[in-house]
Amino acid sequence: MSSAAPLPSTVRLAAGPDLAAALPHLLGFAPEESLVVVALSGARARRVGLTLRVDLPPPGLEAAVAGQVVGCLADSAPDAAVVLVVTEEPDGLGPAVGPRLLDDAVGPVLPGRVLLAEVVGRLTDAGVTVPETLLVRSGRCWSYDCAEPCCAPGAGRPLPGGTSPLAVASTVAGRVPAASRDALVERLAPVVGAEAAAVAAACDGVAAARAAELEAHGWEHLADTGWDDVCIALARCAPGSRDRLTDDDVARAGFALVDTALRDRALALGLVDADAEDCGGDGEARAVAAETLWTELTRRLPAPLDAAPATLLAVCAWSRGDGTTAHAALDRALDSRPDHALAQLLRSALDAALPPADLRRLVAAAVGADPRGVRAAPGAASPPRARGRRGTR
Repeated sequence: MSSAAPLPSTVRLAAGPDLAAALPHLLGFAPEESLVVVALSGARARRVGLTLRVDLPPPGLEAAVAGQVVGCLADSAPDAAVVLVVTEEPDGLGPAVGPRLLDDAVGPVLPGRVLLAEVVGRLTDAGVTVPETLLVRSGRCWSYDCAEPCCAPGAGRPLPGGTSPLAVASTVAGRVPAASRDALVERLAPVVGAEAAAVAAACDGVAAARAAELEAHGWEHLADTGWDDVCIALARCAPGSRDRLTDDDVARAGFALVDTALRDRALALGLVDADAEDCGGDGEARAVAAETLWTELTRRLPAPLDAAPATLLAVCAWSRGDGTTAHAALDRALDSRPDHALAQLLRSALDAALPPADLRRLVAAAVGADPRGVRAAPGAASPPRARGRRGTR
């Protein structure tokens, strides 16, 4: 199951075709053969909240899938929800009924009605209003509850074209939707060939240098230089930066994150609402830079060094509601290190559909309890760095 949350920018969406066209930006990829439930909250239930997506089930499993989706949505306590079926399945033939009875005529019917009836029924039983149910197919959308000619099978309303305000906000935030779920997961594919060999050579060099530094100066010096390495790499990934993240940058940041205390300290870098003064820049820009850095480290570092940044990427992605990237990143972390405690904990949280807002609060509380907090990049004002026990897990 994939999940997503809205971008922090305020963007107004109309119902019907506008909402259907916004799905790639809400999910991070263009859904195919999917059931999507968009939670709504706030005054008159007009604020888009958590968005859930699941593959369309085969016949006979509609009730089970509906129960799974509605159960995951329950923790976010929405006031209402829009239910969408995305499919290229053609119209069928049968009684013209939907989640609410329209009439008893027999003729062409929109696909997905059995699943839709299960989902709407369970949402209604849970006290969640369903103001709209939509079919999205071939660049058009239909309302299952509309008896007008424009909603008849074979008709439908076209999705809006052009560049929407949501697309602009998504691009400005550095989040461009992938063409498909597979394409989104492919963004984390490990490098191969000459690129992988170059990073491996850089890792060998950094490992030897770190061993010499440890023997000469001890853990405290190594931890301080490691945090500097992470901050330098983060600055290279800032939106608008023209600096390239070199193989040496990747290796240095990767070895720094082996330190559990430093890795946990880095959790806050991906939080939009972390203290911008302590972090040396705008919170949203820093969070985008952090997600870019963790993605690059996950792609380019060899196992088991990729486990730590992959786990940090999962935290970044899920904190903004991107369940697809979060699950893919955790798969990478646990394939690399099956015993990785933080990745295991996050996997359990995601499987239990922990709401992104709750994850953000937990991370903020954990970082706030660390007296070292988060300091700025080298050269910027920063709080004193406390010392702590070092180790890995």
